[in-house]
Amino acid sequence: MIAALGLVLSLAGCSVDKTVALDSPTQVSGSLPDDTVQQLENAVAFAMAATGSSGAIVGVWAPWSGSWVEGIGTQRIGAGAAITADMQFRAGKITRAMTCDVMYALAEQEKISLDDSISTYVSGVPEASQVTLGQLCESTSGIGSYASQLLPLWLSNPARTWDPRELAGYGLGRERTTEPGTAYVDSDAGYVMLGLALERASGQSAASLIQQYIVDPLDLAATYLPAAAAAEADSGPWLTGHHSLPVEGGMNCTDPLDITELSASVGFTDSGIVSTIADLGRYGQALATGVLLTEDVDRFDHPLAPYAGAPAWYSASGGAVIAGSLIGQTGLIPGYLSAVFSDPVTGLTVALVLNNSAVGPGVAASLAWQLAAIASKAAAAAGETAPEAGLPWSAEQNHDAIAAAAICPLPTQ
Repeated sequence: MIAALGLVLSLAGCSVDKTVALDSPTQVSGSLPDDTVQQLENAVAFAMAATGSSGAIVGVWAPWSGSWVEGIGTQRIGAGAAITADMQFRAGKITRAMTCDVMYALAEQEKISLDDSISTYVSGVPEASQVTLGQLCESTSGIGSYASQLLPLWLSNPARTWDPRELAGYGLGRERTTEPGTAYVDSDAGYVMLGLALERASGQSAASLIQQYIVDPLDLAATYLPAAAAAEADSGPWLTGHHSLPVEGGMNCTDPLDITELSASVGFTDSGIVSTIADLGRYGQALATGVLLTEDVDRFDHPLAPYAGAPAWYSASGGAVIAGSLIGQTGLIPGYLSAVFSDPVTGLTVALVLNNSAVGPGVAASLAWQLAAIASKAAAAAGETAPEAGLPWSAEQNHDAIAAAAICPLPTQ
């Protein structure tokens, strides 16, 4: 469970004698109302069926009403141990926001400038000489992505260790569609290059930087950037990860590929983080409220549309996603779909993971927004007042989006 949101956090690891309080409502104790929990359970079960996931872990915190943190399902389809809420898993592109957190911290300490060229720290990349560190964080570098090219190799050889420069090279090799600083272009290679630059500027490993500037200040006991060797978690229970493969007539939804042991080098500072639902929820609140940043950082002041035709309420900025009043991140790494979103004003927070990555990242976002819509209507606990602010979508709209993206047979409606 996430501690009370009013908790004062000591950030001495980030700068000398600095403490910051999360300016959000205090979480009431107790569970969400039974009818709300039933709706949440139904939504998760439907998403599991749509994605072929055998398990899910979900946390929903509505400060005025209660909370719901649950492991659902089993480690394999219809078999294996039951999923528990304390299991660790690969949290995917939530790593991006953390990498940007480190960048902002190093800039505050004047070890870097957001306007520094990437070539100042990463040599041998002449085509990126006009790209700045800030643009890498904002995903406005114009550099392409590597995941779609390399996924078949990851699935066939999950133990292979990838050099971050090799990963970045696949993104750099793709034709540039925009000039640096002009538009959002999703770029996993950009976040890998940012991680390399931060390592060079600080003289520390990316794992050490994330530990110092995020994990320790927020007391995220089960969050870390693993070493490159393919392995399960270093400690604690571990959620198995799967990826359904094509078979005649559709996808293999009953016996998907087990890709639990995967080299974290495939994600590095783009998507390599391991965490738990409790830690992700806590981090999501910190991200949304800006607790790790100084007041003069305008992280979310200049959001960009993540794709042409995106809804007005949906944008990206500072390594994060802004969806209505929620701030967070979503995405995948082979084996897992994950998301975390939090409202900095009401404190409403949703974190989740599904353990089959074949469907693509959009379902994780749709499920998070569906759960947020359900929880936003939860009745207030005694002595509390429910917030008036709403969300620019309904639970039903996101249910339909998940149904449209389904790769596996859906339960009877």
